[in-house]
Amino acid sequence: MYQFEYHKASSVDDALNKLSGADDGKILAGGMTLLPTMKQRLAAPSDLIDLAGVKELKGIKVDRSSVTIGAMTTHFEVHSSPDVQKAIPALAALAGLIGDPMVRHRGTIGGSLANSDPSADYPAAVIGLGATIKTNSREIAADDYFKDLFETALGDDELIVSVSFPIPKRAAYQKFPQPASRYAMVGVMVAETADGVRVGVTGAGPCAFRVPEMEKALTAKFAPESVADIKVSSDGLNSDIHGSNEYRAHLVTVMAKRAVANA
Repeated sequence: MYQFEYHKASSVDDALNKLSGADDGKILAGGMTLLPTMKQRLAAPSDLIDLAGVKELKGIKVDRSSVTIGAMTTHFEVHSSPDVQKAIPALAALAGLIGDPMVRHRGTIGGSLANSDPSADYPAAVIGLGATIKTNSREIAADDYFKDLFETALGDDELIVSVSFPIPKRAAYQKFPQPASRYAMVGVMVAETADGVRVGVTGAGPCAFRVPEMEKALTAKFAPESVADIKVSSDGLNSDIHGSNEYRAHLVTVMAKRAVANA
């Protein structure tokens, strides 16, 4: 690990001021990806700005139509929240499948979405539920947020403040985890929302995406057999030692079918 300056932010504005004053500053949320990357000397930020003390970024609020989660809320807090379990059981269940207990107690929803790891679980929920990501300066719709591998719509001077999930009529998440890391080789969130059926996929491609053909079929009939014969193109999907792009394409259909059955 290279030398760096450590700063503890007291507010969102304080964090942004410290970030703008650094040569190559990075925001530290849970640190589940950034710190291991630094230890391997694959990243060398000049400054780390820690958000752990920023109270305004923590907490869960539920109203009649949505669940809003502060960016520094941990995966464990989302998973164990009675309010989330009641309003969006699929979201609570998804959070409980992330990593291991240490990761769930340290990792945060804002850190996960800002990093946009192609195998992270939360992106499937954001896409599948049609969430809105609120930053310090604007609101970003789910369909406009994920751009490419580790690339999002966030600007250099933007910080995720919270994520708002509309409460669906029904939803479920299913994933095929890589056995060692528990990252999603493929994860699928299927949701019947007020605006229609949505299918969000993570793990399969460079970033989370929707499957319009499945959404159309499930709108006509919300049943596992509606997606059972839909084949997702393997073009552009991830391929590595854990699974080829063809294998991941097949898993999208398998996980979607299971998610619909669970919903």
